Amino acid sequence: MVDRDGIAQPWGSRTPYGPGEPWPVRIDSHLADGVDAADVDRWVPTAAVLHSNGDGMELAVKDGRIVGVRGRAEDRVNHGRLDPKDLYGWQANASPDRLTTPLVRRDGRLVESTWDEAMGLVVKRTKELLEEQGPSAIGFHTSGQLFAEEYYTLAAIGHGALGTNHMDGNTRLCTATAAAALKETFGCDGQPASYTDIDHADAIALFGHNMAETQAVLWSRILDRLAGPEPPALLCVDPRRTPVAEAATVHLAPLPGTNLALMNGLLHEVVGNGWIDQDFLDRNTVGYQKLASMVADYPPERVAEICGVGADEIQAAARLVGQAKRLLCTVLQGFYQSHQASAASVQVNNLVLVRGMLGKPGCGVLQMNGQPTAENTRECGADGDLTGFRNWANDSHVAELAELWNLDQIQIPHYSPPTHLMQMLRYLENGSMRMWWVSATNPAVSLPELSRVRSILTQDRVFLVVQDCYLTETAELADVVLPAAMWGEKTGTFTNTDRTVHLSEKAVDPPGEARSDLEILLDYARRMDFRDKDGQPFPSWNDPESAFEAWKRASAGRPCDYTGLSYAKLRVHNGVQWPCNEENPDGTERLYTDGKFFAAPDYCENYGRDLVTGAPMEPTEYRAMNPDGKAMLKVAEYVPPHEPTGEDHPYALITGRTLYHFHTRTKTGRTPQLRDAAPEVWVEMSSADAERHGIAEGDLAEVTSPRGSVRARVRISGIREGVLFLPFHYGYWDTDDPTGSAGGRAANEVTVTDWDPVSKQPLFKTSAAAVTRVETVAGAAPAPTTTASAPNTADGIPPTEGGPAARTEEHATAGGNR
Repeated sequence: MVDRDGIAQPWGSRTPYGPGEPWPVRIDSHLADGVDAADVDRWVPTAAVLHSNGDGMELAVKDGRIVGVRGRAEDRVNHGRLDPKDLYGWQANASPDRLTTPLVRRDGRLVESTWDEAMGLVVKRTKELLEEQGPSAIGFHTSGQLFAEEYYTLAAIGHGALGTNHMDGNTRLCTATAAAALKETFGCDGQPASYTDIDHADAIALFGHNMAETQAVLWSRILDRLAGPEPPALLCVDPRRTPVAEAATVHLAPLPGTNLALMNGLLHEVVGNGWIDQDFLDRNTVGYQKLASMVADYPPERVAEICGVGADEIQAAARLVGQAKRLLCTVLQGFYQSHQASAASVQVNNLVLVRGMLGKPGCGVLQMNGQPTAENTRECGADGDLTGFRNWANDSHVAELAELWNLDQIQIPHYSPPTHLMQMLRYLENGSMRMWWVSATNPAVSLPELSRVRSILTQDRVFLVVQDCYLTETAELADVVLPAAMWGEKTGTFTNTDRTVHLSEKAVDPPGEARSDLEILLDYARRMDFRDKDGQPFPSWNDPESAFEAWKRASAGRPCDYTGLSYAKLRVHNGVQWPCNEENPDGTERLYTDGKFFAAPDYCENYGRDLVTGAPMEPTEYRAMNPDGKAMLKVAEYVPPHEPTGEDHPYALITGRTLYHFHTRTKTGRTPQLRDAAPEVWVEMSSADAERHGIAEGDLAEVTSPRGSVRARVRISGIREGVLFLPFHYGYWDTDDPTGSAGGRAANEVTVTDWDPVSKQPLFKTSAAAVTRVETVAGAAPAPTTTASAPNTADGIPPTEGGPAARTEEHATAGGNR
């Protein structure tokens, strides 16, 4: 056994291994003070809910309370390891400010109510709006935190029973481009690769993916490969000096907004040097000649000028990916939340395809998710997709769903894809949408241009329902607040980035009168008296397991086929990759191993869009372009960002995450170890930029854009010149300004209202900004020293530590450490 500080040493001890070997087991655990493992009454299986990795774990329960966690040794995702949010985040369940009773607004104030009164108000307003305007008056905004059973129920109620087209998840902020890129290339969502490909790859390229902080356990897996024999080469594309960049063989730090030019440049070199698999391309793809012609216009010298990196660095990166025998590529927010997001992400797919690196161990692409159940929102149809990866533009797919739900097909709106989040805001703003039901997310902090968001949500004509565990900044603005049960307080399944399905069992009861999201949605459906064509209650399911069985039927025959799974099976083998069905009873490690794609015209999820304009392709165009359902090599010209830097706003501002927090800190900000590791917002600058402004480490600065300002202390870090970084987690719930009216520390006060034309994902990394020193402050900025926010010099800056409260035990198996 090894004791470590889980805050100071977030990736734990090394267990080296070589290519093709199994990743050694290391079981991490943390228990509350005074609790020993022998004291635990029972261990309840679940998986991580504060990142998208899906780490398998167990909750320790004593006297009806959660008192700790440990990793599951047999879990395929993490082999027992846990990251800091896994280790400590469970404490938020017992936060004293949990919502325990419904609240309703009376005389301008939220006051305690009953479930009957609160739900009565929601039902009354729903019926009024249906009578006055129809279902287009009502919209839903959900999370990446719920379970598959809850998303499927929400989709059935919203799209089926009510018939509204207005439904999206906060996964629009983090994972929409992942889905869009996969659809554009493969005709359908679904990650081609598996986490196990890290065990085999000899080159791993991370495009805009700070894995060390967003998927810390997966980064531990790479660190263990790097510490073993025959380590893989790493390419890192990121404007910050992240832990990934420090470990990389080649680090490219392009200017924000130039990712597409960089990818076109890398493909120029790969194609030009003949590092392609022509046989694979001929058998499995369409569009190669157009791709080769496009990237011919992006030689290293031109790309270097656009991106602000050296031509020799681009060539070195191209050699790394072009000469690899087993290449794995990963992508995340550095691409998804930046200019030409979908186009750049599609070029990563193209890189994998031209190299023939698909469907084999150590090869492939992972268009990563940012949220733990983002995959489920897409599969189940709660975020802009049609349930079961069906195609909104294919009438036979809509008819299938209508038959499953036993509803008239006309009742399911399919005149266009569901309304994306940013468009819903416009509808709320102009009054055409008048009721918004928000569950388990916090748009008053997470969305761009917050002054606009606040003005929309506080309109008298907007009826705002918030379903959450805490009185968040958004809940403070609501007309009705519904107290929800959390992870660990309910049962359901959720699916991680590499298609691994876990069952999360209920460990303890929720506090007070809080109810699971599934119970709340079904209660609403019963009070609304929704019925199917035969007059039976709709939805027809009543509890988590019957909802899962209904979802299985909806997934049958589709790429995300769950029909081989059950609660009973997951209780024995928790962590199975879909598709899991009669043909694949043990799950499927990799997609497309046989060169067959989900892209046939009658089967595909999407007919695609123009990567520059977002214009949709017609079914007849798609059928002519790809009649045999092959993978598609799509291209796009680079165009400059919409908001360029200039004399008044000379810096490119990017936002992002830190290892110790998730989303808007509704859970991690209530967890002592995580809160103290990153207690307050900061802004990162390069040494050269700080010197120009006369700014020193720890000084208070003001970051301004045409939309607002943020005040934050300065961390002088390894970020590239001309770029500022703000973590987006910090809102107002734990400050003296609960309304946020004074602005001041939420990064989204300054971000621009703009989104990708294909994925509709907001672009949080494309704003222009200025910075000025406000005040000289002694001491260091409140930024972690262990992560990408590490200071350029450690002189006088105390290291980030968790102390005794962060004590973590590691148990490595025999031979696990070399």
